[in-house]
Amino acid sequence: MFFPYPVIEQLDDAQVVAWEKHFAGAAHERPRAIEEGIWRRTQDPANAVQSGWSEGEQGRRRIVHYRYRYDLDYTFPVPRLVLADLYLYTSVLGPTAEIDEYRSNVRYWLIEGGWRQVDDAVWSKGDLRVTVTLHDTHPQDERASRPTPAGFCSLDVVFLSEDFAVTRTVRQMPWNVLAGGIRIKDERGNPTYADDLSELKNFLPFQVEIGCGTSVEAGVPPLHFLHQAYRVTERTDNVMKQTHPFVLSPKNDTLVREMLLDATTKAEELVTMFRVSFLAEPTAAHHALRALHDAGHFVGPVLQHNFDLLAARAGLQEHFVRRYDQKIPPVPFHAEAKALLVVGLHADRRSVQKRARERGMKVFYVDTEGLEEFGKYMPYPLEGPQNCDVIVKAEAIPTLVELCHQLGVNIPVTQASA
Repeated sequence: MFFPYPVIEQLDDAQVVAWEKHFAGAAHERPRAIEEGIWRRTQDPANAVQSGWSEGEQGRRRIVHYRYRYDLDYTFPVPRLVLADLYLYTSVLGPTAEIDEYRSNVRYWLIEGGWRQVDDAVWSKGDLRVTVTLHDTHPQDERASRPTPAGFCSLDVVFLSEDFAVTRTVRQMPWNVLAGGIRIKDERGNPTYADDLSELKNFLPFQVEIGCGTSVEAGVPPLHFLHQAYRVTERTDNVMKQTHPFVLSPKNDTLVREMLLDATTKAEELVTMFRVSFLAEPTAAHHALRALHDAGHFVGPVLQHNFDLLAARAGLQEHFVRRYDQKIPPVPFHAEAKALLVVGLHADRRSVQKRARERGMKVFYVDTEGLEEFGKYMPYPLEGPQNCDVIVKAEAIPTLVELCHQLGVNIPVTQASA
């Protein structure tokens, strides 16, 4: 695999302007040209159904952390969007016999994939380097005084584009997430269901928090696309069986094998989320929010969990709260906001809604409470609404457009989205 790796072969003038305006530069709470994801899968009594934990089968762990940097490339006659740098870290902890077999398979895949051995632990192919390291006790476990189960060891396989400087802070990030422990799901109260957001008119102005629902409406894949791409969760087309078990066993983890045998082909899948996000356009829901903001009914920045910048491209200020460096990031609530409108977000992982309630804000949700998967509808109820909250079980576009109509707000047809 060679870098820069083309993501979009040719950008038009408007796309270049969109990149320079919204993605380039570092004047944000996070760099917009960086795509990053972390999964840590562990076996614990609290996640026994998904992890396969039992009294005689426990202690497995798998960590996947990726961090990619995108950029514009002008070496060709037309500007291209490219993957400029790649960092992909995997670590698996399991019974020594399984890890030994996995290590042998990794070596076979390296040879089969045409990698050149640089030293005992490092292999090279094109502009990629891969490091394979066996640990009887992982240094991060030693550092955290975390015991290794008897008869277990771990193997780290790390992919890195040549000359990509990955800081210690970045390398430490998944282990900090691991140290944070298993997330305890919220306990749902008894919220009220409503046909529309008409009650919100009594709590103006409001602030907005958005999840992937508005992005899915714009054609961006849902989060489980990444779960499949990085092989961290098994998916099933059985509507009645929605446990989505973790991929913990090395023999079921195909991510490393795919990268070693054909990294270029796998990269096409790994950059899909960023490519589609960049090509997506703000929907009528984003434009409705912009109109409501311009009219003064919606105040403050959008509290954003998505990296597609669709709200920003609709002309709204965003504040990204889906952070890995801060488990509970600061939230810039507007002093005048009387309500929080949560659109298309399943769980309050950053305690945004909880903190809004503590401020005396009323919480409204717009969510379908279900999703399409394998061509079937699967119920997906909101996790933590409370007794005084209001849920409108509907899609964002018609609901927000209708709210504009109720408030007498016009949505300009030609609102800029670049």
